[in-house]
Amino acid sequence: MLIENMSMALHAIKANKMRSFLTMLGIIIGIGAVIAIAAVGDSMRNLFTDAYKDVGFNRGSVMVSWEVDDFRESDNFTRAEMERIKEIYKDRIEYIDSDSSVEAEAVNGRRKVMYQFQGVDYNYTDVQPVNIVYGRFLNEADVKGASNHVVLEDKGAIQLFGTADCVGRTFRMTVKKVTQEYKVVGVYHKDISPMVAMMLGNGQRQAGFIPDTVLVKTNDTFQNVNFYARDGVNMKQLMMDMAKYVAKLKNRPESEIRAMSVVEQMGSVDTQLGAMSAAVGGIAAISLLVGGIGIMNIMMVSVTERTREIGIRKALGARTRDIMIQFLTESAFMSASGGIIGIILGISLVKIGGILLKMTVVVNPAVVILAVGFSALVGIFFGLYPASKAAKADPIEALRYE
Repeated sequence: MLIENMSMALHAIKANKMRSFLTMLGIIIGIGAVIAIAAVGDSMRNLFTDAYKDVGFNRGSVMVSWEVDDFRESDNFTRAEMERIKEIYKDRIEYIDSDSSVEAEAVNGRRKVMYQFQGVDYNYTDVQPVNIVYGRFLNEADVKGASNHVVLEDKGAIQLFGTADCVGRTFRMTVKKVTQEYKVVGVYHKDISPMVAMMLGNGQRQAGFIPDTVLVKTNDTFQNVNFYARDGVNMKQLMMDMAKYVAKLKNRPESEIRAMSVVEQMGSVDTQLGAMSAAVGGIAAISLLVGGIGIMNIMMVSVTERTREIGIRKALGARTRDIMIQFLTESAFMSASGGIIGIILGISLVKIGGILLKMTVVVNPAVVILAVGFSALVGIFFGLYPASKAAKADPIEALRYE
């Protein structure tokens, strides 16, 4: 019976192709928009996860908030204070540095490349993997001696020297208004999408590592302490303890201390993305309502056009339920077909966007299944009244209808 009703529904749709397509258009646009928005939201979440993975899930930072009205020079940290924090929390902290960085132009003859150098300690590779392809990473002697040694990413090395294998070569760079020669001790390779690179702030600049002692001297101060916790450490508790210690160290109330972990930042971003996707998706879903009303309208027209057919079917023994199921099947089939076309359209648009932006697109199968089911339900809901009208038609009056 179901197959027969579906066959009849398909025949009715084929009989009025253009009218059926225009009727389904609202559903197609609505479902397509919802699928595309859901996919964009999931893809952005995946992108942020990749970006935070690159930063490190067990990373945290602590500082006196820049929002205080009476920020003092003593609110900055010294290297001695950072070493004290490292000693106190050595059981829970694996790595710590001054979170220093510098943007500078590297010059090799006529070649000039803009770089973003991250100041790190020699044990940075204990917490973040660095794929060295030539030479070595910064060692303890480089850091303790504040040597002008750097590790370059292979892409930047090729731009600056014409080859990735440039270990031992030098270039000139101005750091803190002092121009000096810097020696390349290592070259690393990193796979990263352009979108993640842009999010991390180095989309237009090449990346590299430099001893943080070159950027922050013994008597210098800095605003932020950056650290990586050991595996298995309760980050929330660690951040609370760090905030209490820094508040006491800087003679500040805890409310003026900003202690934030990457996991907390991820949660905040994910919540914002979820709320944004829900809001935009809700707006897009309004077109489903419009599409549903369109289906109701066309089904009412269809019932009127097929009044004589309904009378003949009833005269031949068709029950009220049979007539109702026939028209409900037709409206659900039409709506589900529009939903499937909308899904294909939405996924295609997102995939094309992903290819153009060189980012991984995430399409949740559950959302696809839900979209198809929801579009069919829209057809059934808005087809109820026309189907009910058809089912309740008087067969004698229907047979007289011209």
